[in-house]
Amino acid sequence: MAGLMGQAGEIKEKMQQVQDSLARKTVEGESGAGAVIVTMNGKFEIIGIAFDRPLIATLAGDGSEADQQMIEDLTVAACTAAHQKAQKLIAEEMSQVTGGLNIPGLDKMLGGM
Repeated sequence: MAGLMGQAGEIKEKMQQVQDSLARKTVEGESGAGAVIVTMNGKFEIIGIAFDRPLIATLAGDGSEADQQMIEDLTVAACTAAHQKAQKLIAEEMSQVTGGLNIPGLDKMLGGM
């Protein structure tokens, strides 16, 4: 039992290191062939949104309400793509901590991510 408790403490410490590392790692999601690029860190925080203005102007046309909706949709799609990449990054980092074992709920049990 003492050995298990020691391992749990060790895993918790590694999890904290992973959380700190994920805050510094970034992923990008894009949509509209690069018209919108969202940068997100491994803690699901959006840290940047970039619009390719010439490409947006080409896609948007006359600036109508429909064009605004298209830009909003592209932004949502880029956010979704970034979120999916961040999830993959987290899964890869977690796999390193657990030695490849899939332990459901471990991230939440040890402080949440």
